[in-house]
Amino acid sequence: MTRFLKIQALAHRAVSLLGNTGRQFAAAKRKRADFYNVAWRNAAISLDAEVKGLDRDVLAIQKNGQSTRVFLNYTELDDPVSLRVAGNKPLVHKLLQTNGVPVPAYREFSLQTIPEAADFLRTHRTCVVKPASGTGGGSGVTTGVSTPRQLRRASVLAAGYGSGLIIEQQISGANLRLLFLDGQLLDAIDRRPPTVTGNGYSTISRLVDAVNQQRLQAGFAVAQSVLKCDADMRQTLAAQNLTLRSVPPDGAVVQLKTVINDNTAEDNVCIVDSLHPSIIEVARNAANTVGLRLAGIDIVTPETSQPLEESGGVVLEVNSAPGLYFHYAGTRTRTPVAIPVLAACLNHPLEGDNWKSQETFSFSETLVELAPTV
Repeated sequence: MTRFLKIQALAHRAVSLLGNTGRQFAAAKRKRADFYNVAWRNAAISLDAEVKGLDRDVLAIQKNGQSTRVFLNYTELDDPVSLRVAGNKPLVHKLLQTNGVPVPAYREFSLQTIPEAADFLRTHRTCVVKPASGTGGGSGVTTGVSTPRQLRRASVLAAGYGSGLIIEQQISGANLRLLFLDGQLLDAIDRRPPTVTGNGYSTISRLVDAVNQQRLQAGFAVAQSVLKCDADMRQTLAAQNLTLRSVPPDGAVVQLKTVINDNTAEDNVCIVDSLHPSIIEVARNAANTVGLRLAGIDIVTPETSQPLEESGGVVLEVNSAPGLYFHYAGTRTRTPVAIPVLAACLNHPLEGDNWKSQETFSFSETLVELAPTV
């Protein structure tokens, strides 16, 4: 049975890889890369630094004899060991627990030990299944797992990314991203889930296709990715007694996913001023515990104005090489976080928070030529 599950896992992974080479996914990947090209180049302009394209997506940036390279959301700030630690979800949970940081109840398992995960599921009822290490961006993650059949499917999907798996108690609440650089909070975003609005005659599947076309046409002004009709989408719809074939009433808003990485620009709301101070301190502790200079701390909490120990909130992830798009795409404010990040890469001190007042680039602007200049 375990061998059959492994074969299924490899097949799911192959289908995923093939699907991601389709035109929509390839185009969305290019739009995401365009965003980082613009963000880093504008940050360099703000710092009076020189930029040289090494290839289409790798930039060499120099100022006052200091130089660094960036690639999409990757920088040279954190060492390989710290990156490795951050990518190991069970290890991160253990480190955080040791330092008093609340994390969801969890258990490590594999396809060979699914019965152990089933025992955990019976205790916690609704869970999340994900690869234990080596992934990001929601890859291989299934939420809303509540039955043995769903657990098996989710485990097979996650095992396509690695043999080690983790099951966590699913916590309801707002999904927050706090971005820290050397212990300083740069920004905090409430990342709301992607949705579609019914028109009374289209299926959810067709609504998703239409949304994806809009995203591709608008580029990163609307979103940095297209929506994937994956296990998380099906589980999220099932929790609302819906499927991809359902036809929502006119004006009905349907949540598509619980994993929020595929949301739109307007789904990101800056909440720096409304966060309880203790949440910021817990997140800072999490970044320091894992040993990252640049860290995106994911928190789920039912109430952002209360301490986590009161609301039942948890630190869900500590992300190395965190994505910057959410901070530029907020509906209340756009925070040019690439400026202090690049300054740190160049060992260039910034004066206070003046960088926050600098005008960010327009999401509607026409992209300039981004081909390499060598």
